This record gives sequence, structure tokens and C-alpha cells, in this order.
Amino acid sequence: MLDTVLKGKQGYWGWLIFLLAIMGAGLGCYLYQFQEGLRVTGMSRDVSWGFYIAQFTYLVGVAASGVMVVLPYYLHDYKAFGRITILGEFLAIAAVTMCILFIFVDLGNPVRIMNVLMYPTPNSILFWDMIVLNGYLLLNLFIGWNVLSAERKGIHYQSWVKVLIYISIPWAFSIHTVTAFLYAGLPGRHYWLTAILAARFLASAFCSGPALLLLLCLIVRKVTKFDPGKEQIRTLGGIITYAMLLNVFFFILELFTAFYSQIPGHMHTFEFLFSGLEGHGRLAPWMWTAGGFAFVAVLLLVIPATRRKEDTLAIACAAVIISTWIDKGMGLVIGGFTPNPFERVTEYWPTTPEIIITLGVWATGFFILTVLYKMAVSVKEEVGA
Repeated sequence: MLDTVLKGKQGYWGWLIFLLAIMGAGLGCYLYQFQEGLRVTGMSRDVSWGFYIAQFTYLVGVAASGVMVVLPYYLHDYKAFGRITILGEFLAIAAVTMCILFIFVDLGNPVRIMNVLMYPTPNSILFWDMIVLNGYLLLNLFIGWNVLSAERKGIHYQSWVKVLIYISIPWAFSIHTVTAFLYAGLPGRHYWLTAILAARFLASAFCSGPALLLLLCLIVRKVTKFDPGKEQIRTLGGIITYAMLLNVFFFILELFTAFYSQIPGHMHTFEFLFSGLEGHGRLAPWMWTAGGFAFVAVLLLVIPATRRKEDTLAIACAAVIISTWIDKGMGLVIGGFTPNPFERVTEYWPTTPEIIITLGVWATGFFILTVLYKMAVSVKEEVGA
């Protein structure tokens, strides 16, 4: 099937070259960071996780969301999703790869990643996060490759693949739950110390990931001869609607708990995020932007007429992605660190090297995704012909 990747039109090769250029710029900045150390970033003693971990947290949700097409198709025999299941699995592969790369660049010295393997500590949440992420990547690689290969040959995939599929379903929930535990397990950070953090993570994952998948399906339909299907897109729209409503509801619960109880530790973070604290309010416009996009998304999704129309549904999905990327990224990470346990504010903002490295990692993910989708769509078109 790899031969299909080497065949494409001018636009396909132009897109790959564009991504390679961004990847090269990111690699150059990473080598500069490796030489100079993490001091070239905006991170500090008080804010030790920044833009890299914000992307990691968001992308773990995108990876986990693949289960929203795998579960209905394999467990509930919803045959319509059979056309896009492979697209969801390949999206998960690209997302997990980016997650691992963001951890890699955040460590500063990549040799440190070997400490997790050489000195395993089962009582550490980070150890289990490594297990579930790498395990989920391997599961999707094996499942996606074997299912697509069997489809190309016109045969049913082997029975042992079904076992891996069943394992991958709870595994998808575990990768984002364990990631939430990384935050919720730190008692000194009020914003993260909440019992519903894992539920918030899953709700945001199950709206942002399918929203990205839906937009990708629309792009695939436009640039190739393969049509993911109108019923599939409509069903994805319904999933996104319910998940986004849950995501907003959980956030309102956090607001109520913080301000009705008048707990200073919980209120200060929300004040910092939405109005600024001690003169530091650089993140506030971004959070209000996230809130605005969330309102637009919910409005377009809950109205049946706009949800069923693909143009407005695409706008709603874009709004969902922007809103959750801000809230679950910088909002979650930087908000959790501010103020610090001494009630002081240390402002953080990503530097130019951080932004370029981040773009390089995203370009790497989209390069992998493009190649995988080219392979999947080529097989779909071949089988359909």
C-alpha cells in the first residue's frame, strides 16, 4: 500500500513540500533550543509547563476521540461509520505522534526520556501516561494497517485484529483519563484539583476530535473522489453537539463551585484568566475569544437547521476547535500555574523559538496525516472502482 503514497497530483506534492519547509524551520529552532537550553523559552520555575504541554494536552484528546467512530462501528454495528473509521484511526496515529514529540521538545535534553524506561516508577502517573500513549499508538498502527490491507485485498481482516480493536476502545478512554490525572494529582494547584477534571477532558476530547475529523472528511471529499458520506457527517455533527454541551456544562460547574463557595484559590485562577490578576491579564482576551467561539459553536450546533447544513456545520466545528484549543491548552496549563502556591503571579508567554518549534511539530503531524490519508483514500477509491 505504500506505493500509493508516491503517486499524487501537483497540489499533493506542493502541500508536502510546504509542510517539510515548516518542519525544517522547527528543527532548526529545536537545535538552537538544545544548544542554549530551555532558557530560550518563556518557562520558569513557577511556570514549568508551557506552550508545548498545552499542545500535548489538547492533542491527547484528539487522539482519544478516534473511539467515537470506532465504538459505534465495531460494537454497535453502525455500518455507516465503516467508511470513515480508518480516517479516525489514522488521525489518532498522527495526534499521538505529535503528543510524543511535544513531550520530547519540552524535556530540553532528550536523553532524560530514557529515565522513564531505565528507572520505571509505577507509582508515577507520568510512567503510566507513557505506557498508554505508546500502547495506543501501536494499537492504531496495527489495526489501521491490517484492516486497510484486508479491505484492499477484498477479504475480512484476521480474527486477532478484532481482539486489538476491543482493547483499543477502553484504551482510548485511558489515555486522556491518565493525562487528566497528571494535573489532578497535584494538590497545590487549585484549578486542577477537581474531581471532574477527567470528565472535562473527555467531554472536550469528544467534541474537538470529531470536529477536526468532520472537517477533514469535508476536505477529503473536495480534493479526492472518495466521499465519506452525508449520513456519517450528520452523525458526527450529533456527537459533537452533545459533547460540546457537556464540555460547556462542566466548565459552568467549575465556575459555580469557585465563586459560590468563595474559595480564593479557585477564584484567583478564573480572575487571572478572564480579567487579569495583579496587573497580569495577557491571557484574558484569548479566554474571552474562546468563550465567544464556544457560544457560536453551541448556537450553530443546537439549532437543527444549521447543524444539518454542511456549511454552517463546518463553521461550528471550526469554532469548537478554536474554543477548546485555547481553553484546554494555554487556559488550562497556565491557569493552573497562576497564581503560584505563594499567591504570586509569574506571567508566561511563549517565545518565538517555542512557537516555531510548535509549528514544526504540528507540520510533522499533518505530514504523517496527509501520507496516511493518501494511502487510505487511494485504497477506498480502488475498492470503489
